[in-house]
Amino acid sequence: MALILPVLGKHPTWGKDCFIAENATIVGDVVLGNQCSVWFNAVIRGDVNYIQIGNNSNIQDGAVIHCTYQKAATIIGSNVSIGHNALVHGCTLKNHVLVGMGAIVMDHAVVEEYCIIAAGAVVLENTICESGYLYAGMPAKKIKPLTDPQRALLDRLPNNYIMYSKWFIDPQQQE
Repeated sequence: MALILPVLGKHPTWGKDCFIAENATIVGDVVLGNQCSVWFNAVIRGDVNYIQIGNNSNIQDGAVIHCTYQKAATIIGSNVSIGHNALVHGCTLKNHVLVGMGAIVMDHAVVEEYCIIAAGAVVLENTICESGYLYAGMPAKKIKPLTDPQRALLDRLPNNYIMYSKWFIDPQQQE
């Protein structure tokens, strides 16, 4: 069973049809929307500030979502995919965002709608990632406008994770 703990009287909550893996950790002031998924070894730690996650978003294996005490909450929109082993800390991710595997998004950064943060990229504090672009590198820089297939991926990927999560919620869905 997942580790779900209150902190200072604040309990994590989530909407309908969410999947939380058995070894995921969610603590404190965390609110997840409907049809979210939190995968194996992911940690969402709302102990020092709050974390809000919209509908249809997925926090993939080993990702860490945290914030900064009295300074930076973490707000994640709907239809967002946080890749394996990514770190999202005290920032805002708007709707239809992909944070690639192993990427880092730091305090007070804002990733606008329809953005891709490439695998391994580091989005520094206070960076604004403009809607419709791919960002990559250390530090992350605007590389190029998203292609139509990349925009389609941002729409399709959250739905894939909703499907995958149903395999664990209802094993009959695998057939």
